[in-house]
Amino acid sequence: MSSQSLEEWIPRTRLGKMVKSGKIVSIREIFNNNMVIQEPEIVDYLLPDLKYEIVDVSIVQKQTDAGELTRFRTLVVVGNLDGYVGVGFGKAKQLRQAIEKALTDAKLNIVPVRRGCGSWECLCGDPHTTPFYTAGKAGSVLIKIIPAPKGTGLVAGEAAKVVLRYAGIKDAWTWSKGETRTTLNFVLATYEALKNTYKFVTTYEWMRG
Repeated sequence: MSSQSLEEWIPRTRLGKMVKSGKIVSIREIFNNNMVIQEPEIVDYLLPDLKYEIVDVSIVQKQTDAGELTRFRTLVVVGNLDGYVGVGFGKAKQLRQAIEKALTDAKLNIVPVRRGCGSWECLCGDPHTTPFYTAGKAGSVLIKIIPAPKGTGLVAGEAAKVVLRYAGIKDAWTWSKGETRTTLNFVLATYEALKNTYKFVTTYEWMRG
């Protein structure tokens, strides 16, 4: 979204008003306070360097009384390459509209990702991989993400690589099973695994505190 559009943005939610007025200046504050993002402009405002990639485009056909209805379905991954990632879907008659819907959905689904150096072979202290083993599941697909030493790269399927890269994970080993050729479930499973890095640590810290 352009800076002019953001200036013209009129928030509809309490959180949006707090962001626009400057009471909240970091997206981290939102997650630390367990707030829910309901406006994509909030993400545009706090993460101006957000990037996206279309990972899947398919044509969906539906039989109606008026005949066969054809629509585009898109799957998009967004991220700032530095600890935040989101996945979204969009359906529309026009491809451009489907992409725009998917982008909006992905921004609303953005989550923080814990990064670190969880590999016992490395222990460099830089946030280049996951801080610990994590796993995610979607449909028949299960993926496990294992911390790897710096320089290993992303040892994963192409769809999983996109999600990891946009989250800012540079090195990781993965293990997966199920119908990984289904891009939708493969992407969602990877997203869930990264989402769990934040949930796990948050729960652990709450129990300690």
